[in-house]
Amino acid sequence: MSLLSKLKDDPLLSKVLRSSGALLSTNTISLGLSVVQSVLAARLLEPLEFGLVAIIMSYASTVNGLLSFRMSELVVRYGGEYLERGEKEKTAALVKAAALSEAAVSLLAFLVVTITAALASQHLAKIPNTAILFIIYSLGLLANFNTETSTGVLQMLGKIKYQGVINLVQSIITAGMITFAYFTNGSLQFILYAYLTGKIVLGLGTFFTALFQLNKKLGDNWWKAKINSIPKIKELTHFAISTNLSATAILVFRESDILWVGYFFTSTEAGLYKVAYGIISLFSVASNPFILTTYPEINKLVTQKAWPRLKDFLKKITTFSAVYNLALAAGFVIFGKWLLSIYGGQYVAAYPVLLVLLVGFTFNYILYWNRPLLLSLGLPQFPIYVTLIVGLIKLALAFPLFPRYGLIAAGGLLSFYYIASVGAIVIRGLKEIRQNENRSHY
Repeated sequence: MSLLSKLKDDPLLSKVLRSSGALLSTNTISLGLSVVQSVLAARLLEPLEFGLVAIIMSYASTVNGLLSFRMSELVVRYGGEYLERGEKEKTAALVKAAALSEAAVSLLAFLVVTITAALASQHLAKIPNTAILFIIYSLGLLANFNTETSTGVLQMLGKIKYQGVINLVQSIITAGMITFAYFTNGSLQFILYAYLTGKIVLGLGTFFTALFQLNKKLGDNWWKAKINSIPKIKELTHFAISTNLSATAILVFRESDILWVGYFFTSTEAGLYKVAYGIISLFSVASNPFILTTYPEINKLVTQKAWPRLKDFLKKITTFSAVYNLALAAGFVIFGKWLLSIYGGQYVAAYPVLLVLLVGFTFNYILYWNRPLLLSLGLPQFPIYVTLIVGLIKLALAFPLFPRYGLIAAGGLLSFYYIASVGAIVIRGLKEIRQNENRSHY
């Protein structure tokens, strides 16, 4: 039997592909709109202004991420386990606790951005009188007061396809506003308002959709569940803190790269890096739906202790993602300069950075299941240690390399981070599966 036939005839893989396909179809349209709005914004604004917008958006999301407890992962990990056993009361109590906690964190994040906006304007944007823009955009944090919990609910209930529809709606609105700005010679502030509007639609849309699905599954009175009915409170708290620390390390050393570029260089370099990073981020279009749909299935297989089935599943999804991502990488090598030129002739200078970033992103998205596997295996601490160690090495190297090699060093160090951290996490996860499989034989 050919490899293609094996992949096609696997019911679990087929389920993941169908669920991911529903997300991918809407995400592909959203991607097209996202590219259009990004191109128009880049062509309307100079690299300096485009970089400023990128820094403002990254700063708000980074502050929120530093405080966030990644409630989507908590809901999927434990809520999925409770539902698997038919324990709806515990599921409801868990979701309630997660929702209240996330709302408090979102409010705190908004206050932190407001208080530190002047410092961010001075040291990251390096452009006078821009603090107010940081504060305005941070209003999106309040609208996304329950996005993580709501996303986890949709994953847990197998309704994640609806998030693709919400992404599409917010993309249409944002792209429409930016298109209007482009043809009317709109301002930087209007571009920022467009992105803020999209954030608001995404946050509130995800919340109300998850609420509707939760009411259907658990009943309209699910929110009356008593939080103290949740078992293993200590374990839940430890899981939440661990995922927060791990995600914080990821944010500081990986996802906030645009802020480090702003700190070491200027908003102009940040604009160039943003475009290269944005093009490479197209890898996530297919991989993100797979992450959202694969995690619950991995979690079920771990709960069932189906170790041979889990290994087979990981092998097949890795094969599938490798074929897709390697083909995409080849396309970026061939058409990279042309893609950059669409944003404007001045952005073609970012092509070497794009190639360097390509190495790490390809490796990461082929093995996209690395962290969900460890979370399902009850090893949330290991990614913390790995991301912290590798991230500190990356940061230490930034100080001597950034001034000497510029944006190439920024892209190279990010690729190093992906390869070293993801590789270590994958090795640890596969080792744990083998150990559990050996124990089950005795």
